[in-house]
Amino acid sequence: MRNSRFEIRPSSPTVGAEILGVDLAQPLSAEETGELRAALNEYGVIFFRDQELSPEQHIAFAERFAPINVNRFFRSVADHPQIAEVRKEPAQTTNIGGGWHTDHSYDRAPALGSILLAREVPEHGGDTMFASMHHAYEALSDGLKRTLEGLRAVHSSRHVFGAAARYARDTAGRIGNAELATQDAVHSVVIRHPETGRKTLYVNAAFTLRFEGWTDEESKPLLDYLYAHAAQPQFQTRFQWRKGSIAFWDNRATWHFAINDYHGERRLMHRITLEGVPLS
Repeated sequence: MRNSRFEIRPSSPTVGAEILGVDLAQPLSAEETGELRAALNEYGVIFFRDQELSPEQHIAFAERFAPINVNRFFRSVADHPQIAEVRKEPAQTTNIGGGWHTDHSYDRAPALGSILLAREVPEHGGDTMFASMHHAYEALSDGLKRTLEGLRAVHSSRHVFGAAARYARDTAGRIGNAELATQDAVHSVVIRHPETGRKTLYVNAAFTLRFEGWTDEESKPLLDYLYAHAAQPQFQTRFQWRKGSIAFWDNRATWHFAINDYHGERRLMHRITLEGVPLS
């Protein structure tokens, strides 16, 4: 970005940038908020280091960008329902977010973004991968782009957070309210980002079930191809957490993947999710 008051250090050629020279514990001006929003739109995910935020400051930072979505499945931080815990204890083997996905695609108005703050991190491991769905779309052939333009896909929460879901059982005590896992939504497979207008691939292996009007069996080969294509290294960046690190990602433009390689250690993150708008 040109003429920014912050130092912006891109993480890869396609996605991610670290923002230096900002203390998020201090109130942001309208101009600073605008510059950070522009950076988020340009890079898909922005990173901050060494941020000492109270829960109230975390909430205040998030509210500069959009209203907060109070997550209905995650255990919340005591006295702060706006903040969800993303936690793994030493004896647990299943982590939260351990596969490529984007948050809340099962909602009719999917989340704008998520702001994840590291409270406790393992000595080694626990990185998060991010991938650009705009660049993944751009790298498709013209023929496949034309095919996808006419498709819509069905997304759901039932098979992940519902009572019969193995994931819900494996994360018991951290994930709950299975009776609320009734969300289904249909979105275009290729959306126009609501702020940038850029075309973006909008399916993910965690929550997308099938193409609208297709069976699961008919949908699987093309969806699997898209998942493999979008997960290629050239569309990715990898973020190594430290205590006080923040990742703020755009759920309309990126996937993320929390790597589960720190068994026997504790990892505690605080996540705020921001309300979005219907996609088209």
